[in-house]
Amino acid sequence: MVSSFFTRAQDIHFSQFDASLLNLSPAFTGVFKGDYRISSVYRSQWQSVPVSYSTFNLNGEMRLKPRSILRDAIGVGFIFNNDRAGDANYGTTQFYFTGSYIWMVKKDSSLMVSLGTSLGWCQVGFNYSKMTFDTQFDGVRFNNGLASGEQFARTQTTFVDFNNGAALFWQINPRHRVQYGFGIYHVRGPVTTFQGDIKKLDYRMCHYLSYTTPMTEHTDIVAELMYTQQGKYLEVVPHVSLKRFIDKATGQAVLAGVCWRTRDAAILRMGYHQGPLQSGIAYDINISKFTAATNRRGAFEIYLNYVFKNKPTFVAKNRYCPTFL
Repeated sequence: MVSSFFTRAQDIHFSQFDASLLNLSPAFTGVFKGDYRISSVYRSQWQSVPVSYSTFNLNGEMRLKPRSILRDAIGVGFIFNNDRAGDANYGTTQFYFTGSYIWMVKKDSSLMVSLGTSLGWCQVGFNYSKMTFDTQFDGVRFNNGLASGEQFARTQTTFVDFNNGAALFWQINPRHRVQYGFGIYHVRGPVTTFQGDIKKLDYRMCHYLSYTTPMTEHTDIVAELMYTQQGKYLEVVPHVSLKRFIDKATGQAVLAGVCWRTRDAAILRMGYHQGPLQSGIAYDINISKFTAATNRRGAFEIYLNYVFKNKPTFVAKNRYCPTFL
């Protein structure tokens, strides 16, 4: 009975959800070891059927240390999402500014707690000229000169969106850490309708939990869980991977694992990490009732994530007066 309610949420989503943490909670802004972070994800879904999806995400963020704040930090960033589906190019474009306040519970940044918010501009629409209707069939052939019988007040709608969240990052040791994030999206209940009536977009609640711990000297286990609920839709995605270090000094490692999106897809994931660079690919094997059209072919996804660190300014501890002869 419980599993019958598990399906995909209404907002865009990724199988490698850890590659776009700002879409899970704005409180993740600036919660990382470094000064700047940029990440991007591309997803191509259901290319074997006429209703294919294409989703792109780009995030950028930085952590600031104002002089007026002794230990804590401020995170600022942006999110860009673009999604297109079907012959009518039904799509969503989103641009958010995100911000967070990060409490450095420990001076070495091994334990951080943050609260975040994001404010954005969103547009949803479709291309009416590419749509066809059964009333345009004249009994012999399709005739685009016939009336469609449909009336839309608009083919695009734009709204302002507001989201909140909280996050925790705990680095127990270099290979043992816990990360948790919580986000509430569409707090204002924005209206997204093409018929002129008032229909508000359901708010989305998201939980993300990640746990990494060493198994052997050269192997870690990475476990994650994402729980998302939006209206009557619920998405639960557990993930587990093994991380094998090639060179621990530089952080060079390869990852391989599986995810399970209940009643929708089994997901194979692989990744490569080296120092500030993280990358990965994923493939969804469709197991839903749509397999008659997809032949179990689901989605391909790729992501890149890079962290930049400022070089510390050299400050001489001792200064010597020159000797004059």
